[in-house]
Amino acid sequence: MEKIKRYVIFLIGLFINSLGVSFVTKANLGTSPISSIPYVLCLNLPLTLGQFTIIFSLLLIALQLVILRKNFKLEDFLQIPISIIFGYFIDLTMVLLTAIQPKNYFAAIVYLIIGCVILGFGVYMEILADVAMLPGESFVRAISSTWHTDFGITKIAFDVSMTVIAGVLSLLFAHRLDGVREGTVIAALLVGFIARLFGRLLAFLPNILFPVSAEKNNKPYISSLKAKYH
Repeated sequence: MEKIKRYVIFLIGLFINSLGVSFVTKANLGTSPISSIPYVLCLNLPLTLGQFTIIFSLLLIALQLVILRKNFKLEDFLQIPISIIFGYFIDLTMVLLTAIQPKNYFAAIVYLIIGCVILGFGVYMEILADVAMLPGESFVRAISSTWHTDFGITKIAFDVSMTVIAGVLSLLFAHRLDGVREGTVIAALLVGFIARLFGRLLAFLPNILFPVSAEKNNKPYISSLKAKYH
């Protein structure tokens, strides 16, 4: 029963995550680092943001196979259906937010901040569920576990690399920075902080949702999750 509850929470978190990505994107100030490459591609090629997100996620999964080899576990293949669902969630929420068209820079910043808060909560929900990771985080984990690097530093390097690649692609396609802007940097700085803030504010929630796991671990549940993912 607990496993089912965890997957339901994860799927809810996945939808909230996609809603946050769409809000940030709709602000028209760039998008989150992990979505920056798919976003630049969708601005210049005839596929949607969600479709390019799926393709990019599958590429990251393939790279994990190359990096991990025999250490790539059967459960890691769950990333494939998760990536597909996440891509369709992004396209769905982009349609749901069609009416959002910021008229000025202040409105764009407001939508960006709202998106970061939603995205941070979605990340918290996924960490709370503790059943799977999106390909971006799994790719970082594969690198850090294989070459024994710090997860947090590797994640920062990954985000910076995605942003730089997206910027180069934008210059190649549009001859200007289109899709990579200050919103990308703001999202990179805020989302992790907001997710950890939700973790502190809702520290009581894991014990309520998963009392068996909390009792078995005999330690604050959210602390163990923060140690695992950060």
